[in-house]
Amino acid sequence: MSLLRPASATGERVSGSAIVLTLTGLLVSLSTVVAARQGIHMPWTLTAFGAFVCLGEIMRVTLPGGRDVAPISTSGGLGLALLANFAGQPARFGAAAVIMVVAFAMVVGALPHVAAGRAPALDAMARRLLSIAAAAALFRMTPLLALSEQLRRWQLAIVLVLIAVVALVIDAVLAAVLRAGRDFAPFWAVLRDELVAIGMIGTAVGATGVLIALASVFLGYWALPIFLVPLLLTQFAFRRFASIRATYLQTIRSLARVTEVGGYTETGHARRVSELAVAVGKDLGLSEAALLELEYAALMHDIGQLSLAEPIPGGATVMATLDDQRRIAGYGGAVIRQTGVLDGVAAIVERQADPYRRPIGDTGPQVPLAARIIRAVNGYDDLVGESTEASRRIEAIERLRLGMAYEYDPRVVDSLARVIERVNRLSL
Repeated sequence: MSLLRPASATGERVSGSAIVLTLTGLLVSLSTVVAARQGIHMPWTLTAFGAFVCLGEIMRVTLPGGRDVAPISTSGGLGLALLANFAGQPARFGAAAVIMVVAFAMVVGALPHVAAGRAPALDAMARRLLSIAAAAALFRMTPLLALSEQLRRWQLAIVLVLIAVVALVIDAVLAAVLRAGRDFAPFWAVLRDELVAIGMIGTAVGATGVLIALASVFLGYWALPIFLVPLLLTQFAFRRFASIRATYLQTIRSLARVTEVGGYTETGHARRVSELAVAVGKDLGLSEAALLELEYAALMHDIGQLSLAEPIPGGATVMATLDDQRRIAGYGGAVIRQTGVLDGVAAIVERQADPYRRPIGDTGPQVPLAARIIRAVNGYDDLVGESTEASRRIEAIERLRLGMAYEYDPRVVDSLARVIERVNRLSL
């Protein structure tokens, strides 16, 4: 059983999701009423784009970091929101019609996943819909739609690109709000990661949405299948990337159990240290890339114990001498370097035994934050293990606090205490 309760149980995330879902529900309801009163203009065009969005939702993918994306759906929605002319006919439908069609298509596209027991995250769907609604509002509820016929093609392209960028930024901000509440991470740190993610798949999504809107003037319905092919290839590439990374992580988790099978560490020690270390890293605002390295290093932090002739009782390196700790860390780092692709992880493992405060005159590089996190979390788990006694957890944290003058980073220990308190509170 995982040490940390699933993120969906946290009050912060529930509150953030509730706000986003409530706002989306009100927006869709209002849009449906407004669209019904205004009448449906170009129903076949709306149906075609709705089918495109529905297909995208069916083919959605989950990227590393738990990021639920549907590039085909989002591109189709943006294309509809930014559509000024379709096959020579002015697209005069309003933003309300766009929101209504995209919302209905998203729900229909999610039904197969629900039937298969893979219900999508509602807040992720709502977030995508809100970003598309923002683009539709900016283009269709302002003079821009009327002025689009007077703009040159390149001028219209610039306007649409700027609106798509705004929509993607809004999506990143909403995603950051939800993830910050779910992971108890600093908002600005999460927003940084979400903005970086825009550079990965968001750029392709936004650009394709703009191209669909522009190409529909000449290609009509053919614009949708033509742009579907590159989106499918892009999504396939990201799906493969996510699959390879998941396999890679699973392999490292299996390797981390070597010390447990050999009797050098307690069962579950590497997993517990990894989960706590990642939780502390999120609390301290580490980037996704840094969190991934931290997770790898935490899983393999004890692999150096295989060099010992006799196992340390209970595998508790916190009880070993500093020289033994450094020898274990050095051997572990050397083993990891043999992979040829995990030098960053090896550097973290090698420095995990180094005290936080350096001796006077030591001008060497500072101990990496990830190594300081592993040192503190490993010490905590060595003292507590699988025990659920509150007194034992309190004693372990107090022992770490006593070592803050030299051994442990005070900021890391304070963060660890917050994480442990949160876990205890959620387990009540």
